[in-house]
Amino acid sequence: MRTLRYLSAGMLLVTSIAGSQTAANHVSLGDKEYVAMDAAAALRHYQAAFADDPKNYEALWKASRSAVDLGSYEKNDEMRGVYYRNAEAYARRAVAANPSDAEGHFSLARALGKNALSLGPKARIKYAGDVRAQALECLKINPKHPGCLHVMGMWNAEVMRLSGFTRMMAKNFLGGKIFGTASWPEAKRYMEESVANEPNRIVHRVDLAGVYRDTGDKAKARAEYEAVMKLPNADFNDRHYKAEADAALRAG
Repeated sequence: MRTLRYLSAGMLLVTSIAGSQTAANHVSLGDKEYVAMDAAAALRHYQAAFADDPKNYEALWKASRSAVDLGSYEKNDEMRGVYYRNAEAYARRAVAANPSDAEGHFSLARALGKNALSLGPKARIKYAGDVRAQALECLKINPKHPGCLHVMGMWNAEVMRLSGFTRMMAKNFLGGKIFGTASWPEAKRYMEESVANEPNRIVHRVDLAGVYRDTGDKAKARAEYEAVMKLPNADFNDRHYKAEADAALRAG
């Protein structure tokens, strides 16, 4: 009987190691598809990885990243919602698996921000607080994380783009007092830091250009859009970001 117990324990260990190896293989394959800008194939591999190893941190946050990429320009409302809800669920599992790493918090902040788009005003305000909290937690771990700097830049920008009445309602009646901390200077500061830390990522420059445009600095906005058009595509949605930059340049 003792021999059987030892054999059973050994078999469980072998199974665990095999599962981890299979998960690692899927993460590696997912990374190759991500670099090839095939977000759907990458997502399938990351999902297969955490099917084998449910707490595989790398697979979870990368699955969240790919789900957001797929949802960002998905035209079908229902499918877009599925991508964003899954992205949030994967990121929450990633943070639970490894709360001390920045990528999980970044992925959750990004997914929450996208998911909030489908919600009503009160729920959006709650989500806005969660987005900010996750981005700031990320920056505590890695103060120069380009993605989290970007999230904070856009958080400030999106709050400032709300009407003054909406911001007042959020601050005074809906429990959104953190909205009072938002400003255009902070939006610029965070977005400029994001670009400085990752100058070749197109999405950073497109959103920095939008901040410059909305604060009346047309020359700087144009310079960022022109820089975007010179950069090679490296991310799944870069073709869409370039189309936005091209449209902005044509509009003058």
